[in-house]
Amino acid sequence: MKIIVKILAVAAALWAATKLVDGIIVSADTPAKEIGTLLAVALVFGVVNAVLKPIIKTLGCAFYILTLGLFALVVNAGLLLLTSWIAGQLDLAFHVAGFWAALWGAIVIGVISWLLDLVLGD
Repeated sequence: MKIIVKILAVAAALWAATKLVDGIIVSADTPAKEIGTLLAVALVFGVVNAVLKPIIKTLGCAFYILTLGLFALVVNAGLLLLTSWIAGQLDLAFHVAGFWAALWGAIVIGVISWLLDLVLGD
């Protein structure tokens, strides 16, 4: 149940990012397809984060320390770009147009996911 709630929270954060950040696009025909695409992308984003983020944190811990954690924004933007690429390979109608869109999108997704985690709890 916790995983489903987390996927829904990330899907909501992705939806907000598509509305707030130019360059993050869900090009679905109907609202139902848009919701399905956002849920699928949230699942992909969760898998990418679960698999790669611990590896990147371990290998790049010096950058995290040197930049006082700001390197995490770059990592999250890269993971969002990777998610966009994987979504393209899976024929999902989700696209991130570049690094700056990914950076702002990662900030929006992070803040909204954090707020939803506060509201929903563990």
